[in-house]
Amino acid sequence: MKNDKLYVLELCAGGGGQAYGLESAGFESAAAVEIEPKFCATLAYNRPNWNVIQADLRNFSGRDFRGVDLIAGGVPCPPFSFAGKQLGEKDERDLFPEALRIIRTAKPKTVLLENVPGFASAKFASYRALLIQRLEKMGYVVFVDILNACDYGVPQLRPRFVLVGLEKKYAKNFVWPQKKSEKITVGQALKDLMLANGWKHFEYWVKRAADIGPTLVGGSTKHGGPDLGPTRAREKWAQLGVDGNGIAEFAPDVWRPSDHMPRLTVRMAARVQGFPDEWHFVGPKTTAYRQVGNAFPPPVAEAVGGAIRRALSA
Repeated sequence: MKNDKLYVLELCAGGGGQAYGLESAGFESAAAVEIEPKFCATLAYNRPNWNVIQADLRNFSGRDFRGVDLIAGGVPCPPFSFAGKQLGEKDERDLFPEALRIIRTAKPKTVLLENVPGFASAKFASYRALLIQRLEKMGYVVFVDILNACDYGVPQLRPRFVLVGLEKKYAKNFVWPQKKSEKITVGQALKDLMLANGWKHFEYWVKRAADIGPTLVGGSTKHGGPDLGPTRAREKWAQLGVDGNGIAEFAPDVWRPSDHMPRLTVRMAARVQGFPDEWHFVGPKTTAYRQVGNAFPPPVAEAVGGAIRRALSA
């Protein structure tokens, strides 16, 4: 690999939120590994030059990427989510052990792993400590924090557990990214999309939506149809004038009344997640929304990726 470029191996790449953010931070893709065919199609559609590998992490070794600059991944969240049963290591979807195995094989210079804030809870303290201990034995200095997406230009709260591991020679240069002073509201982010079909009362809605949104929940194959999350989340969306019980095909039409509560379209949800409008999601509405709702927001990935890049380049 060329010395003047930094490369990332992406694990559980999903619809590309983290991958796009890291690209924006200056990393080039060594490969993006994802098990879901439609998600792989999204990655290939948006970045035809990427090496997209459809594979289960359990069957991926990482040996072809030895010495890569960064391994980044958001392993499945349900084992640790407050919205689930929190089975942790007893959940068949827990892929942290596989990520550790790949890291041990590939020996990257740095590591970035993200998950739901539930992973930082007391319930998983021993599991979390073991994860950190194993990374330290591999030679990494480990930093962990809870980052809120709204602090990095995303119009939703979306707290995430973020772990960064760096080889000792780079660790002294690592500093968590600085938060942005100004937050973007849902109304500010979506006003042009809400106006797309000429809704006469969109300005009234923008004023109602003058706050950041709760965390979008993308669900899983077991979750069913698309909605904006559990009851509490949908209630918070309702306070912003958004019907969180489903995903719409189109923006409100011109004759909708002022008290109408629109549903978000996939494109609106993608913007709330921090994706650029040109990023296309392959698949029907439910599949597309899963890619959006489960993503690591690109602006947060860019901020953390920038911090890692500065540590590597100092």
